[in-house]
Amino acid sequence: MNGDDKPLVWLKGQIKTPPFSEVARIEVGMLLRRLQRGDSLGLPHSRPMPSIGRRCHELRILDEHVAWRIIYRVDSDAIVIGEVFPKKSGKTPHKVIDICRQRFKAYDQAVQ
Repeated sequence: MNGDDKPLVWLKGQIKTPPFSEVARIEVGMLLRRLQRGDSLGLPHSRPMPSIGRRCHELRILDEHVAWRIIYRVDSDAIVIGEVFPKKSGKTPHKVIDICRQRFKAYDQAVQ
């Protein structure tokens, strides 16, 4: 990480093998590094999640038989990770959306 890269702030979740395969873990690492360097990711790797909040996105990782999702927000000074979960249906569960809203709100209050 160079001095211009944004740090990752993990509010919840982690990326490790297992449950991620080694290949998926490496892919996640490369995508997060791109975000840290200021790259904007689009489909198929990432999609906006305005239902959670501004600057919120869902990183999409296909891993053997599991579709992993990482909810993150791009702040001016950091990439904030709200949740890591296996996605089992076409829609993001409301529970995940609500939890991420709460975590990002708590984070914002803590850093002010």
